[in-house]
Amino acid sequence: MSPDARSHRGRRDPGARRATTTRRRSTRTESRYSTRATAPAAAPEPTPKAPWFKRPAIMLPFATVVVVGLFLTAWLSPVLSVRGTEVRGATTVDEAHILELLAIPAGQPLMRVDTGLAAARVAAIPKVASARVQRMYPSTIRVTVTERVPVVFIDSPEGAHLLDETGVDFEIGVPPPGVPRLVTATPGWNDPSTLAALNVLAALPPELRFQVGEVAARSISDVSLTLVDGRVVNWGGVEKSDRKAAVTLPLLTQPGQTYDVSSPDLPTVR
Repeated sequence: MSPDARSHRGRRDPGARRATTTRRRSTRTESRYSTRATAPAAAPEPTPKAPWFKRPAIMLPFATVVVVGLFLTAWLSPVLSVRGTEVRGATTVDEAHILELLAIPAGQPLMRVDTGLAAARVAAIPKVASARVQRMYPSTIRVTVTERVPVVFIDSPEGAHLLDETGVDFEIGVPPPGVPRLVTATPGWNDPSTLAALNVLAALPPELRFQVGEVAARSISDVSLTLVDGRVVNWGGVEKSDRKAAVTLPLLTQPGQTYDVSSPDLPTVR
């Protein structure tokens, strides 16, 4: 082999090397792109279905039907109807009179009983201060009354009128023991002097209250107490009544006929 031939075999054509390198790079690039393009995509996970009882589209109509059914049952069914009446709190008011004014027929569905109107009829009894009517399922009506309690009485030609703590004249009768006479120009629940006298009595401790035979109110600032033994306590107005009550008890241990506590810091005895 000639030296020229060996020389040509030992040297490679630079252009051929570049072509070979380009083909190799192209092959790798095509292989890389081909791998990305053919990779399978991940399948989406199926969304779990909620149970039927948690689906609003099913449960909302179902709940509506149930509520309507229960309401109609309570409104129309004889199962939840009046079969008995219970009266509480009545001691001096005739229970038969309460039931008569209640006017709720047996067998009426409880849901159809107008408790407010029934309570108003019972509260119209003069001796009843308040009345409450309740439905007690499954079949009872409960009536709870609060009776008026006499606090003072006023004399009149037809007899003694009994007044409660608010000044309401609710009965003509014999005053219970320990209830004092009220003396004022225009006694009644809307009379300021009457209310002043009642406020003074409410502030008295029991041991002093039971000694009072008469309370007189010439005005809201001129209230006096006459004890059952004839002694008189000039009280003045309703202000500082607690302080006046605390001063009066020890003051009554001193001999005298008239005790003035209208100025509780400077009480006097005559």
